[in-house]
Amino acid sequence: MSVRRSITLALATLTATGLLAACGTSDPAADLAAPKGHKDGGVNIGPDQDRIRGKKVAAAADLVPEAIRKRGTLRIGASADASPPLGFYATDDKTRIGSEIDIATLVADTLGLKPQFEEVSWENLFVGLDSSKFDAVLSNVTVTEERKEKYDFATYRLDNIAFEAKKGSGWTVKEPADVAGKTISVSSGTNQEKILVEWSEENVKAGRKPVDIKYFQKDTDYYLALQSGRIDAHLGPSPTAAYHVATAGQSEIIGQLSGAGGDLQGKIAATTKKDSCLVKAYAAAIDHIVQDGSYGKVLKRWGLSGEAVEKSEINPPGLPKTKS
Repeated sequence: MSVRRSITLALATLTATGLLAACGTSDPAADLAAPKGHKDGGVNIGPDQDRIRGKKVAAAADLVPEAIRKRGTLRIGASADASPPLGFYATDDKTRIGSEIDIATLVADTLGLKPQFEEVSWENLFVGLDSSKFDAVLSNVTVTEERKEKYDFATYRLDNIAFEAKKGSGWTVKEPADVAGKTISVSSGTNQEKILVEWSEENVKAGRKPVDIKYFQKDTDYYLALQSGRIDAHLGPSPTAAYHVATAGQSEIIGQLSGAGGDLQGKIAATTKKDSCLVKAYAAAIDHIVQDGSYGKVLKRWGLSGEAVEKSEINPPGLPKTKS
């Protein structure tokens, strides 16, 4: 089976079964787009995306600092990792596609700017913001109280994370006790890592075994570790885990929780340096694309309608700091 057909069918499976609808009550069966001219009735994963585009809205564009308006481009940092349906490579193995790229493009269009993407490793997204190399990062970044000290956030999607284990594992995860003594992988520098570390510490305080935490930055690496039995589970974004479950057919989701942990709903946001004066512009642009329906079309296309927000929030409560 070709790579393109495999991914197309995987997306069809995800949306048909509701695996990507982590929250809300949307009709997952209706979420799969069927663009005209594309075979298999699935999402176009070729380099020619026929991407949904927006138009400049003066009220939002006027909020952009003058220097950026004159430059005419919005420099956007995105993770280079392949994490479908959020961000991954098209069938030409060089063009980046996915929901995050589509939303970032709509935001830039609304602000009257040309989107200029640069893919870097996860940790370098924040280095790029710190050095003012990027004006924004739209790459599945969760709002956290610690990050709010250095960055501003304009939310655009709900955030949920999932534990993925080998198929037939026979266990579920609902609370810290369920992972005591288990070997679980995670990507460093993420909110998933923070939650897993806190759960491990909570287990130790309760007299249980800690979590043996392993680190993988690439999905392919943790896939191999999972199937070989080197890890018991991986904790990552729900959409990516659901995609892999449907694609490979060798794993299962054994637990889901908010990306902010506890009783707080995690939220994904457009991220910018605190002194950039851009966050209000991003929030205004996101509110506009929500209202004009283009945002909903993007999420529907990628099977993420269940993670939609009704409006953008600036710097809402985020994942709490680790207690010292």
